[in-house]
Amino acid sequence: VAQFINADVRDLDQTQAMFDQIKTESGRLDVLVNNAGGAPPAEAATASPRFSASIINLNLLAPINLAQMANAIMQNQACGGSIINIASVSVIRPSPGTAAYGAAKAGMVNFSSSVAVEWAPKVRVNAVIAGLVRTEQAELHYGDEAGIEAVGRTIPLGRMAQPQDIGDACLFLASSLASYVSGSTVTVHGGGEAPAFLSASNANNE
Repeated sequence: VAQFINADVRDLDQTQAMFDQIKTESGRLDVLVNNAGGAPPAEAATASPRFSASIINLNLLAPINLAQMANAIMQNQACGGSIINIASVSVIRPSPGTAAYGAAKAGMVNFSSSVAVEWAPKVRVNAVIAGLVRTEQAELHYGDEAGIEAVGRTIPLGRMAQPQDIGDACLFLASSLASYVSGSTVTVHGGGEAPAFLSASNANNE
């Protein structure tokens, strides 16, 4: 049975209280998926220092703090635990309009591989690079259904990811099937994005 605990992941007191409640009520913590994040578009040339700091705080510092708290519990469990940090395709391609977000997510990938060494063998740490995901926010970014389908056609597998696609990758990393997987980055992006020069080439369109 799922249980929901309301907490602002940017608030250290709230997150510590959340982990204390989990430990008290469940007695253990097996998996942490650091999925909270996001960023509104903003030009890097004009974004305020306060805005950029807020993006870094939500997408890098908060997940680091949660991972530290989870690790403190998992290290004292016989079976350890698994930490999965959700990154973004912005890590591996330019991220115009969300440069601070892309930088923060790139930091999460490096953090994941670094602490996978520090926290082994008890705790496995991996990252998932999520491609374009069709959520309830998709229309805000890509317009109507036609716009979403047009974006999907730029992806080799022909569609944007569904949330379950990312969830399935997390289930694998959290399971015993991935017991020897740590410090890895699993890319779930449908094959990436087709290079623009392919569609621009006259020879390719003939």
